[in-house]
Amino acid sequence: MSSTPDPSFTIAIICAGIAGLALAIGLRKQNAACKYTIYEAAPQFHAVGAGIGMGPNALRAMELMDAGFAEMGRRGCVLAFSGGEACVMGDAVVGCDGIKGVTRRVVLEMEYPEEIVAKYCHPYFYRNIVPMQEAKLILGSYADNAKWFMGEGRRCVMYAISKGEEVNVVVFIRDERPWVGEQAAMRVSREDMLSDFNGFDKRLLDQLDVRLGVFFFFFFFTVHIYEQSTKPLRWPLFHHPDILTYYRGHVCVLGDSAHASSPSQAAGAGLGLEDALVMSGLLGLVKKPEQLESASEVYNSIRQPRAQAVVQGSQEALLAYFLVHPEFGHDIQKLTDYANTRLPLIRFHDLEGDVKTAGQRFRELTEAAQPDNREQ
Repeated sequence: MSSTPDPSFTIAIICAGIAGLALAIGLRKQNAACKYTIYEAAPQFHAVGAGIGMGPNALRAMELMDAGFAEMGRRGCVLAFSGGEACVMGDAVVGCDGIKGVTRRVVLEMEYPEEIVAKYCHPYFYRNIVPMQEAKLILGSYADNAKWFMGEGRRCVMYAISKGEEVNVVVFIRDERPWVGEQAAMRVSREDMLSDFNGFDKRLLDQLDVRLGVFFFFFFFTVHIYEQSTKPLRWPLFHHPDILTYYRGHVCVLGDSAHASSPSQAAGAGLGLEDALVMSGLLGLVKKPEQLESASEVYNSIRQPRAQAVVQGSQEALLAYFLVHPEFGHDIQKLTDYANTRLPLIRFHDLEGDVKTAGQRFRELTEAAQPDNREQ
């Protein structure tokens, strides 16, 4: 793909996830003076997970971008793909390849190798998709809208997906132990899963009809999360709480590659869209390859403080919504005040201001780098 017939520089976008595709859309809208190519290993798009949270900040970022919505060298970058594919050269690489992406390693391995691997943020979860009709039989009117049910060390989130035809049900379990094994979901026994539900109201558990499967009871609600014919999957959650830079030379990272977060504030996807908005605006100002590192430097100065604050806030929110925060505990009014203070900072962030500030900083950097010809 190219937004100009005679590009001044080339951009390699790694992975066609939300942030990568949004960046490409933003570059096209900016009519940037570059050729950009998206590299994706998957042969086709397919569903990953069941749903994501999209706050007003994410929607605004998309609107502002478009209403319709390796190895580094001094000059450029070389991408070498596994499987024998030919190497590809570009003036810059933008990694949108997720929490385990290789681009992150390239950015961090020289100065911050300890931050390459994501850290376990100490819940795991079980999830299931329930037909809306079945959910209404179990939950009544509670199935219609997004709901959180909280208990100490446990939390259930549910919301409608598939245009209201299904309900995504996610049950989070606080886990203070280190995660053992790969950073991936693992099959567990029915007994292991049920042990996570110890202490729930036995009057409800006594009404369980095991022939229909195992049901999860949260206070006076019942959610179908497991069929006996299949071992349940236990999914760990990982994040990047401490990363200090999102770029190195002509390589930078966007989205989960930069700042994977726990889902406690439903903000991760929105942050990736914000990244794409700022980066596409900066690349739209670049006129020659020598300015690319300045664009990355400015992108980092705008996005790193904002995104890392949200990542760290999401970890604090985990404690709050598990009812174990040292300041709030079980105090519902304090929790409500906390959420009402935190969420607007995420959802109504001044994106237009970020884009404007980024442009000003980029122009200052590039003008300062130009030779002084006043005496000639």
